Amino acid sequence: MGNIIAFVRDSLTNMVANIGTSRDKAASTFYSMPVLSDEELLNAYRGAWLPRKIVDIPAFDSVRAWRDWQAKKAQIELIEAEEKRLNVKGKILEAKIKARLWGGAAVVIGTGDQNLTEPLDVERVGKGGLKYLTVISRRNLTAGEIDRDPASEWYGKPKVYQIKSTDGVQVDIHPSRLVVFNGAAQPDEEIVTTTYAGWGDSVLLSVVEAIKQADGTAANIASLVFEAKVNVIRIPDFMQNVGDERYRAKILERYTLAATAKGINGDLLLDKEEEFEQKTASFATLPDVLMSFMQLVSGAADIPATRLLGQSPAGMNATGESDLRNYYDRLQAMQEVEMTPAMMRLDECIIRSGTGSRDPDIYYEWAPLWGMSEKEKADVFKTKADAARQLVGTSPGQEIIPREAVSDALVNALVEDGSLPGLDAAIEEYGKLSEQEPSEDELAAAAVAQSIQER
Repeated sequence: MGNIIAFVRDSLTNMVANIGTSRDKAASTFYSMPVLSDEELLNAYRGAWLPRKIVDIPAFDSVRAWRDWQAKKAQIELIEAEEKRLNVKGKILEAKIKARLWGGAAVVIGTGDQNLTEPLDVERVGKGGLKYLTVISRRNLTAGEIDRDPASEWYGKPKVYQIKSTDGVQVDIHPSRLVVFNGAAQPDEEIVTTTYAGWGDSVLLSVVEAIKQADGTAANIASLVFEAKVNVIRIPDFMQNVGDERYRAKILERYTLAATAKGINGDLLLDKEEEFEQKTASFATLPDVLMSFMQLVSGAADIPATRLLGQSPAGMNATGESDLRNYYDRLQAMQEVEMTPAMMRLDECIIRSGTGSRDPDIYYEWAPLWGMSEKEKADVFKTKADAARQLVGTSPGQEIIPREAVSDALVNALVEDGSLPGLDAAIEEYGKLSEQEPSEDELAAAAVAQSIQER
């Protein structure tokens, strides 16, 4: 007796309904890799609004509010002036857009060094040492051999990048001299086959099918507009006489004249035996169908419909605020996880090039992407003021934290969030509380409070 081999799998099988069997129509569904050439990517970005917005919106939003430098006022002014001179914000935006479209881009940190194959030494950058920033997409910047040394800082990344100069000579650039941004991350470069090794995928690759379906639906709805109203005229013996050329000419002349006369204030002339009927198409449910496809695109692109489509949220009590907050939280995380490490050496060069040295107390924070309303700002201001009042008490001697320390901290907080415009200049003119001499009344009140405590 032959051996009986049973195959067991963990899935739902219904022999009657053909679920999980070879006759199940869903069993033939599988995933294939979509292919988008550079020409197709370019055409989609330049010729269709959905792909362009999907590429541009997250890139723009990630740099829109930019960042807040934390340092002395004079240092902040120098650093921000250096950023403006080099157009750092614009260069990062350009690199992010190209990275999302093509799958990768880099900003070359130009310090004037002749040998670009050597690692960048940020300690050697002095005042004005940062000369230029150049954005290059992965189409013009070739990634070299991947570093496989687990102890290397560049493990899993190219050891070198190559670019052809204007005279055709290949120039090698060390990765430390580049601010590299990738598009959609690839899961494993060992099994991913791509023309541009060492880079990511275009963000359009995974959403292109949803975009095509939405565009196709919109195009079909647009074509239905031409079929919104169709006139149907029944003519006796039409098919019997349509073969006669003179009859066809008379018919065209006849109904061209009838269509010209017909209108709101005109009449339609018909023979007694002719019948006229108007058929109209209903568009009542088509907007819902189109919006369903647009929402699929929104989900695929991970951009809220309120931001992608610029539409008002639908439904009772819907504001779209939670969707936007989640979107901005994701972008804020991307700034911290992706952009900050990528820009680390560039930031060090900017600080040294702007100030001439490296103060360890200088750092920055990404500015909040979510803007508060005026009422929310007023509530925050009141909360901070009440909290400060609780810390210092209502009279001398009740302080939990010294009054001068609370005053300095509150001033810094109000200057940073812009609650009181001009406060910084006013403090410089009139001085801080800690810099002012106490009045006689304050000294007397402090003495009374001290004597009470000693008792």
